[in-house]
Amino acid sequence: MNKNSEKVQSQQIICPVAKKCGGCSFIGMDYAATLEEKQNIVNKLMKRYGTVEKIIGMKEPWYYRNKVHAAFGRLKNGTIVSGTYEAKSHRIINVDSCLIDNQKADKIIYDIRNLLKSFKIKTYNEDTGYGLLRHVLIRCAEATGEVMVVLVLGSPILPSKNNFVKAIRKIHPEISTIIINVNDKKTSMILGEKEQVIYGKGYIVDELCGLKFRISSKSFYQVNRKQTEVLYGKAMEFAGLSGRERVIDAYCGIGTIGMAAAGNAKEVIGVEVNKDAVRDAVHNAKLNGIRNISFYCADAGEFMVGMAERKEHIDVVFMDPPRAGSDEKFLKSVVKLGPDKVVYISCNPETLARDVGYLRKMGYKVMRVQPVDMFGWTESIECVVMLSHKK
Repeated sequence: MNKNSEKVQSQQIICPVAKKCGGCSFIGMDYAATLEEKQNIVNKLMKRYGTVEKIIGMKEPWYYRNKVHAAFGRLKNGTIVSGTYEAKSHRIINVDSCLIDNQKADKIIYDIRNLLKSFKIKTYNEDTGYGLLRHVLIRCAEATGEVMVVLVLGSPILPSKNNFVKAIRKIHPEISTIIINVNDKKTSMILGEKEQVIYGKGYIVDELCGLKFRISSKSFYQVNRKQTEVLYGKAMEFAGLSGRERVIDAYCGIGTIGMAAAGNAKEVIGVEVNKDAVRDAVHNAKLNGIRNISFYCADAGEFMVGMAERKEHIDVVFMDPPRAGSDEKFLKSVVKLGPDKVVYISCNPETLARDVGYLRKMGYKVMRVQPVDMFGWTESIECVVMLSHKK
């Protein structure tokens, strides 16, 4: 580790909000010990299917989150606070800086908080429904330096919005776009449906695995860019593409995995239910001049069943489901389609073990299991598993 890392290594033990926040449950441990803990978790769940390879840790496990969210509120004495919710509550813990957040993002949130009083912007009260600013979401593109600010409001009108834009950009000229997102419902969801771009182009562009990606406010994009390149590199290694394969990228989002595969595949098909993500994916393919990939806004399971009924052949299915994993209906569609290989990227070893167990019963054998530490100091663990159909 370099001197900065060593400095933070000693500081992280006294993170002032660690106990209340609960997000970094491994904070205070030696980083190597956290990797060992995660390795043991994956071993316990996956060793019945085969040997688990050594977890790939982070070189610098600090300030890695390129997406930072802060809830805004007010204490009884009138002090404006911004930060994260206390574990198992809706009380906001004031956070000025976090050891895993992008430092630039934390500074922007801090300075927005300080501007609210002079612009007479009230924070939203969840109990009364009164007030305006509910959340701020920051997305940072590490490769390009572009920064997105999303102001989540309880109503669509931001007082003196042009002056507010000027004021925050005077402090942070690196901000490339600002969006108002309207969430006027009593909900735990951060973002609402309606949006208005008040500065810039409404999206940022980052680079990942040598490709450019357009990221909008609602796009899914991995929060740790460097480790994502490690993760996707392993996924491509496991797929073993030779240039002759037809590939499906299920849960394709903005097309990151499918586009990473396209350079070594004959054809890639991306399927995603989120229409905003599909729009970004189509743009991203054009942005990178990739012509052997197509995207469909559809349920991936139903799409694959349709392909199977038309007797179409697919060589590799990449799947990267949410934490809940895949349901049996989706897994049945994979089995019905019958790809030679399934490359399963998971952010939850428990649901991964469950889903892999089902696929094994259906004739797939686990060939490799690779854990990757994407979220240092937290309990989250990412894994890549390669399954091959028993012929």
